[in-house]
Amino acid sequence: MIIKFETKSQRVKGLSFHPKRSWILASLHTGAIQLWDYRMGTMIDSYLEHEGPVRGLDFHSTQPLFVSGGDDYKIKVWNYKLRRCLFTLTGHYDYVRTVEFHREQPWIISASDDQTIRIWNWQSRTCISVLPGHNHYVMSASFHPKQDLVVSASLDQSIRVWDISALKQKNANVGMSPGDEFLKLTQLNQEFFNSGDAMVKYVLDGHDRGVNYAVFHPKTDMIVSASDDRTVRTWKVSDQRAWAVDTFSGHGHNVSCAVFHEKKDMIISASEDKTLRFYDIGKSQFIRSYKREYERFWVLDVHPTQNLIAAGHDGGLIVFKLERERPAFTASKNCLMYMKEKNLRVVKGGKDAPAAVLRKSWSGSTRNLCIDPTNTYGILTSDHDGGSYELFEIKKGPTDEVPIRNPIRKGKALFAAFVGLQKFATLDPKDRKIFIHSTQSDRSKELPITVGPIKRIFPAVSGRLIFTTDDRVHLYDLEQQKIVSSHASAGIKFVVWSDDNSKVALLGKHLVVVCDSNLQPFCTTVETIRIKSGAFDKDGVFIYTTLNHMKYCLASGDFGTIKTLDLPIYIAHIENNNVTIIDREGTVKVITIDATEYRFKLALSQGRTGDIKKIIGEAKILGDSIIAYLQQKGYPEIALKFVEDESTKFNLALECGDIKTASEVAQKLDKKECWNSLGLEALNQGDVSAVEKAYQRTKNVERLSFLHSVTGNQESLKLMLKIANSRNDVMSRFHNALFLGDVEERVKVLQSVGQSALAYMTAKNHGLDALAEEVKKSLSEDFKMPEFNFKPSLFLPPVPINAGGNWPLLHTQEIDYGDVGQSLGEIDELEFDQFGDSIEIPGMEQATTSKKSVPPPSDLDEMGEDQINVDDYDLIDIPADAQISTSQSSNFVPPNAGRNVLDMWPVNSQFPGNHIAAGSFDSAIEILQKAVGIKNFAPLKELFLSIYAGSNLLMPSPSCQPSIPLALQAGKSENERSRENTLPKLAVPTLSELQLKLKDALNALSNQNTIKNGLDMLREIMRQLLFLPILSKKDEREFKETLSTCCEYVSAFRMELDRKDIMTTDSKRAAELAAYFTRCKLRNNHIMLGLNSAMAICFKLENFVTAATFANRLLKMGPPEKIQKQAAYVAQQKESKPTDKIELNYDDRNPFVVCNISHTPIYQGSDKIACSYCGAAYLPRYDGELCTICEMGTIGKKLIGLYAYANAFKNTPMDEEEEL
Repeated sequence: MIIKFETKSQRVKGLSFHPKRSWILASLHTGAIQLWDYRMGTMIDSYLEHEGPVRGLDFHSTQPLFVSGGDDYKIKVWNYKLRRCLFTLTGHYDYVRTVEFHREQPWIISASDDQTIRIWNWQSRTCISVLPGHNHYVMSASFHPKQDLVVSASLDQSIRVWDISALKQKNANVGMSPGDEFLKLTQLNQEFFNSGDAMVKYVLDGHDRGVNYAVFHPKTDMIVSASDDRTVRTWKVSDQRAWAVDTFSGHGHNVSCAVFHEKKDMIISASEDKTLRFYDIGKSQFIRSYKREYERFWVLDVHPTQNLIAAGHDGGLIVFKLERERPAFTASKNCLMYMKEKNLRVVKGGKDAPAAVLRKSWSGSTRNLCIDPTNTYGILTSDHDGGSYELFEIKKGPTDEVPIRNPIRKGKALFAAFVGLQKFATLDPKDRKIFIHSTQSDRSKELPITVGPIKRIFPAVSGRLIFTTDDRVHLYDLEQQKIVSSHASAGIKFVVWSDDNSKVALLGKHLVVVCDSNLQPFCTTVETIRIKSGAFDKDGVFIYTTLNHMKYCLASGDFGTIKTLDLPIYIAHIENNNVTIIDREGTVKVITIDATEYRFKLALSQGRTGDIKKIIGEAKILGDSIIAYLQQKGYPEIALKFVEDESTKFNLALECGDIKTASEVAQKLDKKECWNSLGLEALNQGDVSAVEKAYQRTKNVERLSFLHSVTGNQESLKLMLKIANSRNDVMSRFHNALFLGDVEERVKVLQSVGQSALAYMTAKNHGLDALAEEVKKSLSEDFKMPEFNFKPSLFLPPVPINAGGNWPLLHTQEIDYGDVGQSLGEIDELEFDQFGDSIEIPGMEQATTSKKSVPPPSDLDEMGEDQINVDDYDLIDIPADAQISTSQSSNFVPPNAGRNVLDMWPVNSQFPGNHIAAGSFDSAIEILQKAVGIKNFAPLKELFLSIYAGSNLLMPSPSCQPSIPLALQAGKSENERSRENTLPKLAVPTLSELQLKLKDALNALSNQNTIKNGLDMLREIMRQLLFLPILSKKDEREFKETLSTCCEYVSAFRMELDRKDIMTTDSKRAAELAAYFTRCKLRNNHIMLGLNSAMAICFKLENFVTAATFANRLLKMGPPEKIQKQAAYVAQQKESKPTDKIELNYDDRNPFVVCNISHTPIYQGSDKIACSYCGAAYLPRYDGELCTICEMGTIGKKLIGLYAYANAFKNTPMDEEEEL
């Protein structure tokens, strides 16, 4: 039993599944009705008009209606689209127990505690029949799914079957208008004197107490009933008689409800004993039960088309199914194999045929099917008995008959997968270990995998296996017997490989991860609803299904929806636009999809221009979503050619810089905001004519005057001055006069606004004496010209260097994506005229006729034809396909841009610091991964930023111009700073500076209170060492020594900190850690501290032999006098007490290194692995994990090293002492 949905609420008394949508209605004891979406797990709506508990609910099969009946004696019909009650049916005089729609007629049947059953016409909103006869509460009443019968159950211990065939023949669709007394009287007669529309056909007695529920079988003439006598009974009904068939017992309290399963020969019953029980009708036996701890069950409902059951209890409701419905199948490039019941079927070449009949030892469904590469053997796995598998031979026999195959091997396993020819792996359900088996023998071998616990296993390419743990997916190589790759994903349930095994998709409950064959991810998609299946098409696009949709996922990270699904399906194979699927009934179908959208996106991401052109020509796919996608991906020029909406076209034209198209569209739209946007973009591109047009249309005379000024268009400025005069715009007149240098006009403007003094001064200073005297007449007599101590000069704007023309632009090659309205690939044939004996060159006619202007005559034109003989010259043979242009272009040809210094740094060096200084963080990360296996880059973030900031400066620029970036280059000579040799000036400490910092760190470790600070300083040094440019062998040796010293000290003092933490709780472990500390390669003063500590601890534990070894080592190093006396005393105690009380995991005579995770010794000769960067030692079981010493490297990864990697790109080897 698999619970799909559960709610927490008050007691649920009524339930009803929607026949098509994933909805369920629940009525509560509080009077509320809740509408839930059980797929999404959300409540859609609630209805609160009933007073008191609501016990009856039912959806209409075709209309957006549902009916409810409650303890307020009312029956309400609701429209869930309008979200309100349409009308209320009244007539019952007590609680309404159940309500139900008829499947064909516009009827509703209701059962009530007033001991009657009523049939209503919900279209005319009248009661058309009353069925009296029970002498106690009527607990349920329901229609037969096909015949004109009704079954009812009552607390009078009887079940009645009613014949309502006469009701069909009667016209029951007449509505009753207000005041129609005759129809009211007719209704009263029907209630108290049954008119014979419904007759009791059978009365079924047999229950010892009241019957709570009775219902017809959906396909046969059987009835099931539930009673307070704690039994469930089945009855058979025919045209002549009805009789009891079976009695099912087992409940410990009243049975409140019992229903038939829609698809299985099964009965489900609910009881107040807090259990659900399941019975097999054919075998007349109990199957299983489900019990809740506190809640009693009250009501059941079965979905009419799906394998879903709902049960209401005291604390809410549950929706569940009895078993998994996913069919067991496996697909390859050539065929599809799937299980249907006990038959293994093969779909190949469009034909579905049985391959074998497999005799399974379990009766339930198969969980997984796995076939070997040669289609010779198959493995079935099931949840039966905690997990089991069976191996079958499925190869066909000599005849065409379908062979019957018995399992050739059985065993316990949760999952199984073939790993090669005649080899398969199983996951043991108890120990969660993986075993390799042979199809030819019973021998098995356990894989030496230390990570765990293992959750699932999946097939991979030959010789490999995929398995999952709690939070990771691992790829295991059987030959190397090691994990070769891992990916951090939790809850992976399925693995799907592409046909060429180049890609793999990891499917979780809500997660899709597409990876390459080594589990390196391309993209990840998260869904809100459950993912069911998926497959790759021939282009590597992953198509997958959820409960409601079929979707696609590209390796570039793009995803979308292909189509909506009515029911869940499982994708098996994809061929072009045809998708082979299997539904939950085990039926194979082929559905056709529209793959245009994702193939267009795929072609766009891969830059396949021909395919883009073909797709656009074949289908009009450029809707709003595709246009938005093209804009997002930086391809507005493609959408621009096909979009029809003018506003969208204008925005696209601006985005791709097409001023010509934008100007044409702006002319059509003629909106001020469009002209403003066009003017701004045209100004950025230096298209003066477009800017001028935009300013003219918006009447922006100020900007237009300024534009003419900066472009030196004096004629237009004079025109602007005339326009300002006509508009009587004083400021515009003055500005234009200022731009033109027209002093007389400025004087006139100043005089016209009453500024005669300024006008006089302006005229006087510019030498216009006559005009000045004329202006002076309007001044007062006491006006005195101020004196200046400088020589005045005419104020004119700077002379433009590119006057009057548009700025030159670099033209990119335009890709022709074709026309939607034309077929593609049709090229008109070119016809070329013959000119005497001239050479035929394709394209000459276009080159000559395209020039409409006639070239000016030259001296050669004046010479006669007889004066020049072409045959006198040696002519060059020109190929027939050559393209020659004889016209001389006057277009501006810009110089080729040089390469930026920042672009040269990554080219000239493979040291990561130089790449970071250039801002190429991605390439620096790639180098660190390939050279030293850096796994955790979080500690390096601040160093990345500081190195980049230290090698790049911004020089402030005058005015409002942006700052000028400057790159700091290393080297003093011009040759060293050339583009071929340039390198950055790195803002990192030198090796000597780091060694001084190392000294400070070691001093910090000598103080017990600053050990943690010392460890942080050591790790900081290890991080900074990554970015040092090592230029000689000497530098390399010093680098390795510094790194090794840091590693040893971090390892030793981590153990020291652990020892202090457990000193009072685990003295034995503390003694071991103190002993291991003494084996680290440290300075003498630190070794003496470690020996003294280990000696004291062992002596206190009465391990006199071990303590003496530490004492003797300490005496040889010349410790201080006080420590020397203590060591001598401990060494002497060994003679009288040559024993160790506690056995330690420490052998002083066998050399070892310490594992830096488990802090246990790895003795000489034992297997060990090291960190890819700092070289710290570890046990093999920690392969692939993060180093705990440097906190950056990968454990067990063997690489050539940072400097060997960098120098592999040099042509000259590294000298011993000289620079490279």
